[in-house]
Amino acid sequence: MITVMVIMMISCFGATAKTDTWTTIDYPGADGYGTAILGISGSSLVGTYMINSNYHGFLYHDGNMTTLNKSGAIDLQINGINGNNLVGYYADGTGDHGFLYNGINWTVLDKDGATRTRIMGIDGSNLGGCYWDALGYRHGFLYNGSSWMTLDKPGANDTTVMGISGNNVVGIYNWDTSRLGGFLYNMSTETWTDLNVPGAYSTAICGIQGNNIVGDYYDAYGYHGFLYDGTSWTTFNMPGADATGFRGIDGSNIVGWYMIGSTYHGVLYTVPEPATLSLLILSGLALLSRRKS
Repeated sequence: MITVMVIMMISCFGATAKTDTWTTIDYPGADGYGTAILGISGSSLVGTYMINSNYHGFLYHDGNMTTLNKSGAIDLQINGINGNNLVGYYADGTGDHGFLYNGINWTVLDKDGATRTRIMGIDGSNLGGCYWDALGYRHGFLYNGSSWMTLDKPGANDTTVMGISGNNVVGIYNWDTSRLGGFLYNMSTETWTDLNVPGAYSTAICGIQGNNIVGDYYDAYGYHGFLYDGTSWTTFNMPGADATGFRGIDGSNIVGWYMIGSTYHGVLYTVPEPATLSLLILSGLALLSRRKS
């Protein structure tokens, strides 16, 4: 079932703003936790859905939903897409394994010495994700097709690389057992930058394209999606949802999930023109002001 919800906004100067569009994309017959969209490349979306307590991967393109499951996998999640290449991880009787799928062949990618490997993002030949060592600690990594580089946020309990765009890498780390922090890492300068939504208890940085970064954060009002352009943080909430989270961005399109009750629904959000986006920021600030009052 695909549902489209359109919100009309009018500027205070009397001009009609262009619409922004929320599109719900649920895998037909999904049950349990439902559906989540986790990656986007052009008009192609990827993600995961649950049926009979097992997770399955899918590719959504031009209105067509295609299930993608690797032979022998119990659970499978597709986290990223770049052109024809899809990445993610699957579980079998021995643990979690990363993979690269090019539409024909599944290539298993497990870091040497790791007990579990998960691939979360892709940009060209660069892949990123996390792995667990023999002691149970989780480490971020970058893989360029031939070599693995461990990427641990200084001072963090654990690290996960979530997205890559050129020389910039984004991800999440644990401050403590309950709070997540976001980071930006530049491969050229080898510098780390903390990225946390002001006032948030927990921030997850999940996707990046150019200067635009998306993810979700948690505060006293719940979970919210956000867009960060290097200067401003803009909050987005799916109308009528109990929680919203963003996972990937390509141009003006953002993908992720929202929750109603305990069920996840995949979502595609189309960002308005810059002038309209400014109105959304003002509208969001006004809403937060009313909530606090």
